[in-house]
Amino acid sequence: MLTFNDTEEKTVEKAITALADMIPLEAIQSPESPALVFPGLEIRLHQRRVLKDGEDIYLTRLEYGALCYLAASPGRVFTKAQIFESVWSMESESCQSNVASVICNLRKKIELDSKNPIYIKTVLDIGYKFASGE
Repeated sequence: MLTFNDTEEKTVEKAITALADMIPLEAIQSPESPALVFPGLEIRLHQRRVLKDGEDIYLTRLEYGALCYLAASPGRVFTKAQIFESVWSMESESCQSNVASVICNLRKKIELDSKNPIYIKTVLDIGYKFASGE
């Protein structure tokens, strides 16, 4: 931290004013908030919003966490234990039914037909993966 006496402070203020008049200032545009965008589905990360065909979808904390975790790495297969540990932020012991329940509820909200999902695919005997929806 710099400290100035009264005379020095006035000198610094004059210098700043002179420089401000000489340096053209440009408006800085803030970058777009990161979003994960897929056909018919948009996840706005900084707003914690999910839109399905442009309409807001209400998700619980666990549903949103699972969706973001999977959608951040489309095509990558995650075990139920990996999803549980990431979303619940705790060690997994018997997480199978918890993860399956959250995925089931999530599919009901984001899929056109939860029995034939296009976004969240089951990988038998392993876990789940997020497909791009195409």
